Amino acid sequence: MNSNDPNYSPLRDVAQSPEATARYLADVRRVLLDIGKNLETLAMETRVHLRDTHVEGDRWYHARLRAMPVEKALGSVLKDLNDLTAGLEKSAYKRRAHDEAVVNTAKERKEKELERQRKKNPQQLQAAPNSTQQGAQSPSSGYSVPTSIYDLGNRESA
Repeated sequence: MNSNDPNYSPLRDVAQSPEATARYLADVRRVLLDIGKNLETLAMETRVHLRDTHVEGDRWYHARLRAMPVEKALGSVLKDLNDLTAGLEKSAYKRRAHDEAVVNTAKERKEKELERQRKKNPQQLQAAPNSTQQGAQSPSSGYSVPTSIYDLGNRESA
């Protein structure tokens, strides 16, 4: 796509790559964290100024009560900003996880298809080893294979 196209979006290329998306979201997060530092400083300075602003006839706590709504509003903005930066981190992680899931889905589908084919067409190789092992059981099992129904009473037990 070229930039003269009216439907062109520079973020389209970013959205198509999990690495580019992570870099972009990290840049946005850095900007927001810098803004957050400035907002924290503003909140502290505002708190100090508002709590030191006394009107004649105030009791000691009146300035604090007047400052509380402003402090609460700035605190809410800071909380929202922290939630936003956490959401950006989570989005970058989810974007990468999506691409991994797409790759794994293709692999899982191939494995399931192979398993379905194995169930539909059992291998003839399994029948041949059973006929050769009828007379001799593997020594590690501790059991002998009966050669006829009349030998069932003579089996070794573990």
